[in-house]
Amino acid sequence: MARTEALRQAAAAANALVGALSADGRAVVGEELPPRSTSESFFRVREVELSDRQAALHGVSVVHRGLRDLCDAPISGADLAVELAAMRQAVLDLTGAPTAGDPPPPALCVADSGGEESLERVWTARWIIGHHVHVLFNLCAAVAVTDAVGHLRSGSRRAALERLEHATVFVRGFPAAMAHAGTIPVEYYATSVRPSMQPPNVDKALSGRQHSAYKVFRAAMKELLGVIPDPYERLAASDPELAGARDALLEADLIDSERHIALAYSMVRLRRSIAQSPQGPDNAVGELRLMRHRRAAQYAPLIRFGDHYIADTVASLRH
Repeated sequence: MARTEALRQAAAAANALVGALSADGRAVVGEELPPRSTSESFFRVREVELSDRQAALHGVSVVHRGLRDLCDAPISGADLAVELAAMRQAVLDLTGAPTAGDPPPPALCVADSGGEESLERVWTARWIIGHHVHVLFNLCAAVAVTDAVGHLRSGSRRAALERLEHATVFVRGFPAAMAHAGTIPVEYYATSVRPSMQPPNVDKALSGRQHSAYKVFRAAMKELLGVIPDPYERLAASDPELAGARDALLEADLIDSERHIALAYSMVRLRRSIAQSPQGPDNAVGELRLMRHRRAAQYAPLIRFGDHYIADTVASLRH
């Protein structure tokens, strides 16, 4: 198929870039670093200070693995488009945009895996790879939003708009990366993957609250709204471009929350989250829906098409 061939070519280009970045220094071996949480251990993620060059190497390596897996993952065309757009933006942000005089990277073939892997190994790897891509997008989005805040404070409006646009590309990629991770049979997730993320297989049941990259992104978003807290109409009257850029970012963030609800329902139906207490009042979908409603209420006055019904309901409940 043309789609698969295009993805293989993109993976080959990413592989070439990994090789070029590796020439100046080896990657940090994450397994040699102690994990800070059960989530880090399970998803093979570590936090450590990196040079710009090493950050680029690790980021492009994540993109390369993601592209290789996308060659076979049955992800929708719409999700594929936004995931690839976020991957491209991540590579540009990490390595710097190419100039007209830069030579093209050497053509490399995607290395053969050396034999057929079992479907179970492919599905387990996909669950991890998709989460790695999601972590990369969260970190890149957090950096872009933080940069935008700095530019707004210093009066560099055009640079702030550009970084907000980059952040929106990454946030639109959040649900696509999670859909990528979730392109495994629901039965396999229920019988193999889900049990592996809770005791006795791990010390503590995994939860999205353990993902530090997501916490960093949420902190950056809070800082952004502290700098430009104006309601949409007021901001649009004074700076329509900035209002539009913030609107696009917040809408993408809200859609990510809504897509998470749908994905959870497709994977676990009405079961409780593995991190929830058996005595809790909600199931996984209900908990995610509450998170969506709180976000929608917060964003309602800040975006063009805000959910004012939910905002009014939340406000009345608080009073």
